[in-house]
Amino acid sequence: MLDQSAFDLRRYLRGNSQTTGVWIALAMLILFGLLRYDNFGGAYNFSSFLNYNAMFILISLGMCFVILTGGIDLSVGSVAAFTSVVAAYMSPYGIQVALPCGVATGVLIGILNGFFIVGMRIPPFIATLATMLGAKGGALIISGAETIAVDWGSNFTRLGMESVFGLFPWAILIVAGVAIAFWVLLEHSSLGRVVLAVGGSEDASRLMGLDVDRTKLFVYALSGGCAGLAGVFLASGFGAGQPLEGVGWELSAIASVVVGGTLLTGGIGSIPATIAGALLLGLVFNILNFENGRGTISMSAYWQMVIRGGFLFAVILLQTRGISGPRKTGMTQ
Repeated sequence: MLDQSAFDLRRYLRGNSQTTGVWIALAMLILFGLLRYDNFGGAYNFSSFLNYNAMFILISLGMCFVILTGGIDLSVGSVAAFTSVVAAYMSPYGIQVALPCGVATGVLIGILNGFFIVGMRIPPFIATLATMLGAKGGALIISGAETIAVDWGSNFTRLGMESVFGLFPWAILIVAGVAIAFWVLLEHSSLGRVVLAVGGSEDASRLMGLDVDRTKLFVYALSGGCAGLAGVFLASGFGAGQPLEGVGWELSAIASVVVGGTLLTGGIGSIPATIAGALLLGLVFNILNFENGRGTISMSAYWQMVIRGGFLFAVILLQTRGISGPRKTGMTQ
């Protein structure tokens, strides 16, 4: 029987400075924005920021589960683009049809990823790279390489364009529900413990009799479903299916997960910290846009990407410096 401390990762996580660091950085950026910009804390900026970043939070949540098992999913951006086109085509039937069709499409592609990885033993990087290219090509084929306008006469655009009480977008409320469900799944279910165990040591998990293959299939289906839902948000929020969107989204998702303290090797991670990581990266762009609006600097979107990358590098560098201490301490106990 394995030592019970091998699965006591949540206690380790709560005391890990990696996850607290992202919250401190997020709070500092928010405080900086509130003190420097007049409308930073306004209802419009708050609502639009959350509404736009809902898509990135979703794919980051799905990516978190994949990385927790030691895998990777490069297809999420292309899947979101593909499902945005599917949702746009289904929009005349309303959100009650377009939403499940988009999510189901994402889940099916995620299952395909899982089949390649589990059934055919293809490395996750190669398998999801193939589906990334396939989904991107499929989106361009079925759309004719053009944006597909949604049906404005249906209720489809309410999901991405309307808010509750004029403050909380419907999209972010749905994401909040998904995040709570994922947190419960990871922290308070046997499946969550299996996910952590597989990421900690796949060989040891197999020796314990855990269903590693089914767990991997599940997390890739979960990631695909999150990307599918993000694609529905994309079509609803922008009023069209976007076959050319999603480029680099997988990198943003991976960055959010890593900034949130999840190890790329798997086994240790946090749903709340992943959300904080996604918000932190989105807030960098938000603040740069406000800075451009002040007229003190004139920075193109290309330079904003450079600054965002440098900021990400600095955060990850600080985290890698701080990880050796906790892990060594844990090994000696």
